[in-house]
Amino acid sequence: MLYKFEYRAYQRKFKRPLQTSHGIWDIRSGIILRLIDENNRIGWGEIAPLSWFGSETFEQALDFCHQLPANISEEMIFSISAELPACQFGFESAWENLSQVIENSLFLEDKIPKNWCSGLLPTGETALQALPMLWLEGYRTFKWKIGVAAIEEELKIFQQLIQAMHNLCDREKAFLRLDANGGLSYSQAKTWLEACDKVKATPDFSADIEFLEQPLPVTQFQEMVELNAIYATPIALDESAANLDRIQECYSQGWRGIFVIKPAICGSPSQLRKFCQTHNIDAVFSSVFETKIGRQAALNLATQLSLNKRALGFGTDCWFDDNHSILDFRF
Repeated sequence: MLYKFEYRAYQRKFKRPLQTSHGIWDIRSGIILRLIDENNRIGWGEIAPLSWFGSETFEQALDFCHQLPANISEEMIFSISAELPACQFGFESAWENLSQVIENSLFLEDKIPKNWCSGLLPTGETALQALPMLWLEGYRTFKWKIGVAAIEEELKIFQQLIQAMHNLCDREKAFLRLDANGGLSYSQAKTWLEACDKVKATPDFSADIEFLEQPLPVTQFQEMVELNAIYATPIALDESAANLDRIQECYSQGWRGIFVIKPAICGSPSQLRKFCQTHNIDAVFSSVFETKIGRQAALNLATQLSLNKRALGFGTDCWFDDNHSILDFRF
């Protein structure tokens, strides 16, 4: 069967630039896909590249779309190169959406309970002001990016943040995820893990550290394996597990800890689904600031593959002024 293929590029400006150890990110660029079958049914997909994280660039994805004919086949969709993982996800998600080959999601995208998601805190001291607001919205798991300022300064804020979380709790448990984006040195990673272990060992404390995410660069995989075995605070692989090839490589090298999976840049949904179900990996599913179109496809995977039901990393709405739906993209 041939499908009529159309696409539109988009740009979304963050309310405030997102700061990570990779640098400043102020505009999210992506591509919305539309497939139409012979019965005029429509399937939607999204290409949301993140090149500094390991996917193709936006320009490469756009060039790939430019080169495709107006009508494409299922064989063409499933033969997209693994070097274009965001394209793989976008096209295959559109095909799945059209073909309805997956079961309905456990919940509609816009009705995700906040306590099922982690809320992304801003970096630095601003996190202390954002925490109560996210708490009132219903979040009980929070993510805070580190490795963007001096470690002494961040550790001080960390202690304040943990205490603030504890003070907010009322017979509840709150969890904090620390995300270094591979920006720490080995000694800094140890310092952070020691600080986290102290929190975990504090009696009757309502705030806990869920994990330290990607403390070291991708090239220091064995060092992360070593640290994961030493400390009580788990390490989660993120950049090291940026796409399915990397996930499989880490698994083959013995990693049985937590994988942070960003479906929109991971590659083929069907291949990811098969791998996760075969190996029962401990996965946290996370956003790359895609629109609702890509996010719904990612959530479909998350509801099927979240083995340990960890909070989903899709608490990103508050980072944009707009709220794109399919109807916003005029074809």
